[in-house]
Amino acid sequence: MTKMRYAEALNQALREEMLRDPTVFLFGEDIGRYGGVFKVTRGLMEEFGQSRVRDTPISEQALAAMAVTASMTGTRPVLEIMYADFMPLVLDALINQASIYEYLWKDVSMPFVLRTQGGGGAGAGAQHSKSLDSLVAHIPGIKVVAPVTPADAKGLLKSAIRDRQPVVFLEHKLLYNLRDDVPDGDDVLVEIGKARKVTEGRDVSIFATSRMVLESQKAAELLEKDGISAEVIDLRSLRPLDIETVTQSIAHTHNAVVVNEGWRFCGYAAELSATIMEQCFDDLDAPVARVTLPDMPVPYSEPLEMAVLPNAAKIADAVRSTLK
Repeated sequence: MTKMRYAEALNQALREEMLRDPTVFLFGEDIGRYGGVFKVTRGLMEEFGQSRVRDTPISEQALAAMAVTASMTGTRPVLEIMYADFMPLVLDALINQASIYEYLWKDVSMPFVLRTQGGGGAGAGAQHSKSLDSLVAHIPGIKVVAPVTPADAKGLLKSAIRDRQPVVFLEHKLLYNLRDDVPDGDDVLVEIGKARKVTEGRDVSIFATSRMVLESQKAAELLEKDGISAEVIDLRSLRPLDIETVTQSIAHTHNAVVVNEGWRFCGYAAELSATIMEQCFDDLDAPVARVTLPDMPVPYSEPLEMAVLPNAAKIADAVRSTLK
């Protein structure tokens, strides 16, 4: 084990996969000489050269089309979109090309990774704080992962690069400096489609995504003071969803709260709540509760931003209401 920051774990995963497989290459805006806006690709251009780490013009549509076509020719591109807020610009490539080609033509695979980061809490304003995970998780044929720990960041990114399908890799701007143990070894992978049980509990299951896992852990600590035992599950793979872990947890606690930083209406929390209602109805003692961003832009003002974002206190309140 080596203790490192989340951004360093991503950098290590990219470097190890580029050393292992010469068909892996990186491209995106400012990822080369500058090392990326969050320094995830720092030093890789110097090590691997400009042919494998490419700075590009600002044109997200063109970059996504390049990822699709390059992956079809036998390479494994890793594209960085600087902010998740710009994901609508790449949706044509994802919806009308990447997600369907494998179904349309025999022996066509689309092994590319689209890395991007989102989320609020950094005072980045309404145009740089969105969590658009539901937008991409909605598309059949696209895998979507959102690691929260440095170890999962490394293991899931390596699995994503080796996958034969397109993978959207969602990071959070407040996680890059998170420091924790990361397993050593080139082949330490985290399987896509498997959730992680963070804390054991008996009274309620809290299903969380991305940074909301950390807020849910804090909520579990608050609830413990009230004598409430919460089981926190880090979904980490939004699609495919580990429904087995979800159903097993609810069969144990009989109550569920879903936490997601995206918008409430038609969001990922809505999809997960509906799935739980369909598959676990007989095990539930109360309706599934949701803790999300309200249906509004994230404000630039720090006090207002903190007021709208989901947090531990809101999650704890949702649990208390569920258990009444």
